[in-house]
Amino acid sequence: MGCGTSVATETHLKKLETDEAGRTPSLALTIKAAVLIQRWYRRYMARLEMRRRYTWNIFQSIEYAGEQDQLQLSSFFSFMLDNFTQLSGNGPDLITQLLDPVVDPWLDREICYNLVPVPDSYNGPRISFPLGVSDTNTLLSAFKEQQILHARYVLQLLYEAKKLLKQMPNISHLSTSYTKDITICGDLHGHLDDLLLIFYKNGLPSAETPYVFNGDFVDRGKKSVEVVIMLFAYFLLYPDYMHLNRGNHEDPIMNLRYGFTKEVMQKYKIHGREILQLFQDVFSLLPIATVIDGKVLIVHGGISDQTDLNLLSSIKRHKVKSALRFPRHSLEKLDIGQSCRHVKRMRSMDSSCSSSRSYSRSQGTPGQRKRRCKLKREDSAASTSSSSSSSSSSVCSPQTPSSLRACPSSPSLSCKVLQVPYLDSLSSVPLPSPPQHEQEWQQIVDILWSDPKTQEGCSPNLFRGGGCYFGPDVTQKLLLQHGLQMLIRSHECKQEGYEICHGGKVITIFSASNYYEEGSNRGAYIKLGRELVPRFYQYQVSRITRKLTLTQRIRAAEGSALRSLKEKLFAHRSELVARFQQYDPDNTGTVSVCEWAQVLECVLRLYLPWRTLRPHLARLASDGSVEYQSCFEDMEPGATLPKVTPNLAETLFRYRTDIEIIFNIIDKDHSGLISIEEFRHTWRLFSAHLGVAIDDRAIDDLARSIDFNKDGSIDFTEFLEAFRVVHKMDKDAQLSKKMDNKENSL
Repeated sequence: MGCGTSVATETHLKKLETDEAGRTPSLALTIKAAVLIQRWYRRYMARLEMRRRYTWNIFQSIEYAGEQDQLQLSSFFSFMLDNFTQLSGNGPDLITQLLDPVVDPWLDREICYNLVPVPDSYNGPRISFPLGVSDTNTLLSAFKEQQILHARYVLQLLYEAKKLLKQMPNISHLSTSYTKDITICGDLHGHLDDLLLIFYKNGLPSAETPYVFNGDFVDRGKKSVEVVIMLFAYFLLYPDYMHLNRGNHEDPIMNLRYGFTKEVMQKYKIHGREILQLFQDVFSLLPIATVIDGKVLIVHGGISDQTDLNLLSSIKRHKVKSALRFPRHSLEKLDIGQSCRHVKRMRSMDSSCSSSRSYSRSQGTPGQRKRRCKLKREDSAASTSSSSSSSSSSVCSPQTPSSLRACPSSPSLSCKVLQVPYLDSLSSVPLPSPPQHEQEWQQIVDILWSDPKTQEGCSPNLFRGGGCYFGPDVTQKLLLQHGLQMLIRSHECKQEGYEICHGGKVITIFSASNYYEEGSNRGAYIKLGRELVPRFYQYQVSRITRKLTLTQRIRAAEGSALRSLKEKLFAHRSELVARFQQYDPDNTGTVSVCEWAQVLECVLRLYLPWRTLRPHLARLASDGSVEYQSCFEDMEPGATLPKVTPNLAETLFRYRTDIEIIFNIIDKDHSGLISIEEFRHTWRLFSAHLGVAIDDRAIDDLARSIDFNKDGSIDFTEFLEAFRVVHKMDKDAQLSKKMDNKENSL
């Protein structure tokens, strides 16, 4: 007996120590394993980052391509209004209705809302004027509950906002000496949840919490009406502490394409037209810039090498109802004879890559964007970034036919000449200075549409189709000229909600989270104190993505982007196949990867990494070539109309949005129904816009085939739905769901 250790126990312990020593890895092996894990993780994150970037590029390229389409359509409308007295007996009145509307004097008097009764059965929010804190709280609570404000209150709110905005200058000047911070928000685009989250995190607008909202309150989102009503309500309540800048989407023509017009007419079926007209007036009266402490300039888009804050201060901003309405410009002031006026009406056709969407659509359009930009590029190339250089805004230049060329007489001289064909020779005449109204319009377009770039100088923004790209030197010049320190702008969606460039002198702020897709981007706002050092606050409104991993979020956004891109491919199917067949003379159905990428870029002009995207878009043959027909396998038409030819159907797929815009102009009561004759007028406008001939018999056959109940009118919503690209997997899933529902009902 005793307390010593037995021999058996000692032997067992030694054996355990020996086993543990054998299982313990060496230090070198541990480091090697850590390096392998680190290498794998870095590769995994690099692949995720690559997917994130090309997903972002797809979203942005398709967005900007849509803006190019809108600018070209607006250019066409402007040309028609300026140059034609009639189009099939009905055209100019319809276009005038949109571009040169006659303001109803009824809307400038209090009677515009006093004659609109609020019935006792109305269960929505009720407010009184002048607005108080209780009224804005009532609106907040009502909008959270998905309630709609009565048309009578909307009309009165807009009427009061219009009266107040008329008294405001073009450039608002604020000071931080009376408050702790000023909060600056970017684009909201109808995202009410983002606005409510900003108010929750940062506080409601008040004397202690002043705000600057930097434009683009409406369009794209489903709650644009609620967002803009809340902003105007707080503006009326605190006019000294709630400041609103105009954005490029506070524009009636943009509203037609991107949803605000449709939203208003759906929510206010009786008084929608009057509300839209008041919105148009109020938007045109919004200030175009804000300056804080004389040091920080806030504009929606950006600047150009011609931006002049002194000129901007004196512009009659309310005259620019739409920045997309090109000022009337005529070269007939030049005394060069009737031949020049004949040349002015000529249309030139592109020859290189003219089958691409943006180029083919502008071939028959007299104010072609490419030709307008060429004139500006030649001007800016011949000048330096000094004050004598011409503006490089791609949408701001006069509509000049390609037969006319501006040539600088000397790189050092600001005077330009115009080379004009006259009889059998070229005549050089001085290029006149733009009229005052055209200069003012150009200033506003640059402020609303421009984007910064890393390269020096100022060049046309061909990617977006409007405004210009301005470099660090342009920024530095403007800041020095006006004694400023910083430029804050919005206009571009950023994945983190903000971006700093030009050596910290330019900040982009974007406040609509999940802009392209759930989880695609964060929103952000800036707080500026007396020291004028920006502090950024990020957020993301999402009930779904919080539970998702980073990989799942990127996969969801990537899937949505690729679906949109495949729809683009399907809409250009015949054009793409024709180009592919040029590289496939033996009809093998395959082309090389390089040729495949070249064709896609030449036709679509989206500037995407096509080789990287190839595995998601097309299949490879056994020899490594691309089976180009596989690009279109996942998609098919939404409906089949037997009397519609394939070429006409593809035209409908491709230009579906433009057709809808033209239809909305024709459908004066926004009933969604048009007569067969109005349908023909839609197509006459549309074919004139495209510059192509569409057979009248084909249009009549199409009209009869979609007049389902044979009452002589067409439900345009059903028509557009028929010409929608459908993904086969979605269609199969919908059919399966319908079958399941039918079985359950049995």
